[in-house]
Amino acid sequence: MNVLGLHIPVLWQTVALLSLSNIFMTFAWYAHLKHLNEKPWWIAALISWGIALFEYLIQVPANRIGHAEMNLGQLKILQEVITLTLFVPFVVFYMGQPLKLDYLWAALCILGAVYFVFRT
Repeated sequence: MNVLGLHIPVLWQTVALLSLSNIFMTFAWYAHLKHLNEKPWWIAALISWGIALFEYLIQVPANRIGHAEMNLGQLKILQEVITLTLFVPFVVFYMGQPLKLDYLWAALCILGAVYFVFRT
């Protein structure tokens, strides 16, 4: 991909698109707990499906681009790293829940997964 005449490596294209996709996914999965808690579940589901559509419109090309240089295991672990990286600020700043030490332990476990899946 060339943006402003610059070549962006496949890994960074994938990371950028998966990050944007993950933002939509996180809101689709969890924001209804804050904003639609008083509504029937099916209303929350329909709104979440609408948000998730945008997630898929970004996630599918992200995985296709990433698969040019990464295998499925690497794509999945990359997605999990992005998920945790974006989920923790979402929980703390958007949902107003406290930061927990367990998030650090989870991040260390995922870091181990990154090591094993990306080692050559």
